[in-house]
Amino acid sequence: MLTTVLLALAASACWGTADFTSGLKARSMPLGVVLLISQGVGLLLAVVVLLASGRAIPSGGPVAASLGAGLCVIAGLACFYRALATGTMSVVAPVAATGVAIPVLAGVLGGDHLASVQLVGMGAALAGVVLASRRPGERALATAARAHRDAVALALASAVAFGGYFLLAHIGARGGVAWLLLLSHVTSVAGVLAIVAVARPSRPRRLRGDLVVLALAGMLDFAATGLYGIANHRGQLSIVAVAGSLYPVATVLLARRVLGERLIRAQAAGVFLALAGVALIAT
Repeated sequence: MLTTVLLALAASACWGTADFTSGLKARSMPLGVVLLISQGVGLLLAVVVLLASGRAIPSGGPVAASLGAGLCVIAGLACFYRALATGTMSVVAPVAATGVAIPVLAGVLGGDHLASVQLVGMGAALAGVVLASRRPGERALATAARAHRDAVALALASAVAFGGYFLLAHIGARGGVAWLLLLSHVTSVAGVLAIVAVARPSRPRRLRGDLVVLALAGMLDFAATGLYGIANHRGQLSIVAVAGSLYPVATVLLARRVLGERLIRAQAAGVFLALAGVALIAT
């Protein structure tokens, strides 16, 4: 159990760092370009991993689930990065993580048996997400308030998509993590190309430096998907999904460190509860 949770936590750390980096770049670059670079890097790495593994193509169920997971990824990231670009990262990231309720419910309905202390841990983690999404109480201008509402709405939309990803990735991992990585990136890249074809974003002026940063973000996202797939292959859906959904902790801490975003007491308490919940889940 401990190894499985540690793998999911490592995935969370990678996801949180990649989300912060890509979300920050989405403030100055077209969203389609950000997604195309990060997901394109993941697709190239997935091809290498699959060729090295030599694993035969799985049955239809895991294949369909892996392809669906990729669609959920691109839908979730499109909403999430837009929300990160327009809203407060320390608020948007925890709201997006509430989608973990979808795989948790599916896992329990599917027969996952959880100890009482693990149930308490999951409750604490989810409560932490809710508290971390609180907005500071100072009065805001109407435009700022509207931007905050729009960002939260986008974050909630991404939460639904990410919840679908966690559920489908659990099924897809049964056919092998290498195939999950490849098939999910095939559909995610296809989705990005469709977005780019419709939006026709302008080419950024300073692409070389941004390309390196976004490529690193893509590598982190790829590593997170792989780690999460391995954890899914070994552990229960409801537990792995909760541990894997704690990526907002890394995003919030980076936003505070790099951007100087301040947390009110409720948000700080939320981060503490999320970490405490993970400790209980791992027992």
